[in-house]
Amino acid sequence: MNEKRRRQVLEGEVVSTSMDKTVVVRVTRRIRHPLYKKFVKKYNKYLVHIGSFETKIGDQVKIVSTRPISKRKCWQVSEVVRESTKLER
Repeated sequence: MNEKRRRQVLEGEVVSTSMDKTVVVRVTRRIRHPLYKKFVKKYNKYLVHIGSFETKIGDQVKIVSTRPISKRKCWQVSEVVRESTKLER
């Protein structure tokens, strides 16, 4: 069996860069409320390994699943989709 496993890919926004080689990415998804039929935003935060990428708060990034790197970190940045336009203070 030489097939490569398809890895799960998510897209989200970098929320925190205060750790070494790790960023926090918030992934947003919109679901429809079963009773009121209104779209509601749901968020999940993931600890993501950044390897050789330079990321800032507000960047849109694609992340892929990988083997566990630490207790809560099993994702890795695959590409920076859009850089943030926010000014640093």
